[in-house]
Amino acid sequence: MTPTILFDFDGTLAVGDGPVLAFARQVAEHAGPGYFERVMATLRDHDAGTATQFRDGYDVVGTLARQDGVDPAALQRAYLASRRLLGTPEAPVDAAPGLTELLTALPRTTLVVLATNAPGVGVERLLTTWGVRERFTDLHYEVGKPVGLTPIVQAALADGPVLAVGDIVENDLAPAAALGAATALVGPAAATPPAGVTMHARTLDALAPAITAWARTATTSATPTTHRASVPSGTADSLER
Repeated sequence: MTPTILFDFDGTLAVGDGPVLAFARQVAEHAGPGYFERVMATLRDHDAGTATQFRDGYDVVGTLARQDGVDPAALQRAYLASRRLLGTPEAPVDAAPGLTELLTALPRTTLVVLATNAPGVGVERLLTTWGVRERFTDLHYEVGKPVGLTPIVQAALADGPVLAVGDIVENDLAPAAALGAATALVGPAAATPPAGVTMHARTLDALAPAITAWARTATTSATPTTHRASVPSGTADSLER
């Protein structure tokens, strides 16, 4: 049995509003007056957990753009333009705190896979810069979550237990849970997680002990026990990421 951990990218492995703000700046050229300021205010509310109607920062940018009547084609062009800036001073992004330590602590037999709705531009370069690229067995881009995640999870389950890690329940976790995989929720949504989430914490480093424990159990047992682990915050569509 070979366990697999499926990681989302934006909001999970990569943190910081730089790419989202780069997207918003591109969109602002097509939106109404004060658009960028509205995005900034809404992002603050989302990060504080008071704007729960949005999936993530990209959803904030896209939703407010549509409210301003921005054409879908213009919105997509703005998104792609912003992704070409990923990791540059115009769209800075950091590795999630504790990422390197987590990947190092996982049993070497654990397969680590990236599955993101984002295009591949800039992603592998960042993983290399962060010193973690070699730990990933496969990189899946433009997956088309939630539906597109299903075949990836199915293929991984054929080899052993699966844990899906992400910041958007509907996209990153629900398709995996429907197939019997374990799930780990990070980010603002972790403050009020759905009952079916296996483990959750506001940050990846806070969640790392539970993820590592799952991987070790999955490695040593043909039928690992899935346990719920709630870690207190602060301790342990094509535009959706």
